[in-house]
Amino acid sequence: MISNQAGGGTTRSGSGYDIEPLTEERRAELARGLTPEEHQVLLRHGTERPFCGTLLNNKAAGVYACRLCGLPLFRSNEKFESGTGWPSFTLPFDPAHILEIEDRSYGMVRVEARCARCGGHLGHVFPDGPPPTGLRYCLNSVSLQFFENEDEVEQHTNSG
Repeated sequence: MISNQAGGGTTRSGSGYDIEPLTEERRAELARGLTPEEHQVLLRHGTERPFCGTLLNNKAAGVYACRLCGLPLFRSNEKFESGTGWPSFTLPFDPAHILEIEDRSYGMVRVEARCARCGGHLGHVFPDGPPPTGLRYCLNSVSLQFFENEDEVEQHTNSG
């Protein structure tokens, strides 16, 4: 659910996070802190090699947030072993935090997953996941940052 908060005009998700799209200037400012691989994947829609991501085998409890803007994207209890070589999840932290966009690149029709606030490329969504959703959000580790405590996730919005 997306709502406008009275007074500030900030677009907020049902879970209370600011999901107002970042300005180009703010996005460029945050992108200066990315590694070349993070830049390639998040901003140029690249893909890291399978079985190489640092978060693939992470079993700790916590929250996976966008590497660029810090928006919480997935909880660890929704992560599962898909055998694909990329971290996979069945359900987003909040559906309003993920943009799903048709992707017709490389002669395929897929659904790309992007961060709703910064537009960073996360990976793809496939309809072959386990119950109860039947979805597999197949993500790049370099697009994510892991936090053991949701309260530690630093937010990077247009206002700060």
